[in-house]
Amino acid sequence: MVPQEFYIRSETETEARGPFNLDQVMSLVEAGQVTAATLYYDATTEQWVAVGANAEVNAAVFPAKKKLGIKRDSKVATLNKESDSDAPISVNDMLAAAEGRTDDTKGKSDPAIAMARCAKIGMWAAILALVLAAAGEVLPVADMLMKLQPEQLLDHPLVVLGALDVVLALLLILGVISFYPFVRFRAALGLGFIGLIYWTQGLHLPLLAVAAGSVGLYLCTIAVTYMPTAVAASLALAGMGGFAWFALTS
Repeated sequence: MVPQEFYIRSETETEARGPFNLDQVMSLVEAGQVTAATLYYDATTEQWVAVGANAEVNAAVFPAKKKLGIKRDSKVATLNKESDSDAPISVNDMLAAAEGRTDDTKGKSDPAIAMARCAKIGMWAAILALVLAAAGEVLPVADMLMKLQPEQLLDHPLVVLGALDVVLALLLILGVISFYPFVRFRAALGLGFIGLIYWTQGLHLPLLAVAAGSVGLYLCTIAVTYMPTAVAASLALAGMGGFAWFALTS
């Protein structure tokens, strides 16, 4: 009977190694660390036995290799046989096949392609949401900024948040998605800071817009399938757009 677990050692060793399963022992054989003279612990007899001394274990650890032969005059069917009636395959055809848009590959699209598309959609939705948020935070005090009156920034703290939004949007445009954790932090910060301002003022509709925009912005950085990405993008753009409209018209 072939053991399920092997404890092995050489004849000169006093300490055993293991437990190993059969696949691991076969890997050690390929590495030259196990030979027919290597000892394994036989739990049935409670003795150390050479691998080659047990025919069943020896056959399992050193399986006989099949000899490969060449079959002459064999005809092998191939799918690559050229035919005058076959149309040449273009790059667009290969892309369509990979995306599951052909009759042969319909329903078999590569999920990595869909995930990459969703990630790109989420990235651009996050960029637009940050731009809308920055517009609502900076444009209402644009005159103050043009007059270079930094001492008045204390009365308009949202300008600092708007500057952060602009920087994050530029980084995402450049493809620096490693800043996604900062975008998530920005979403939470905006919800807490701007939401608190609107809550204390009793402005529930803009508070709802900020909440929707912040949640959507956060989800845009983690969604990788079409439906969650569509929901995240809709929340981010609608929410931040509503916030910007209220900030610019109030």
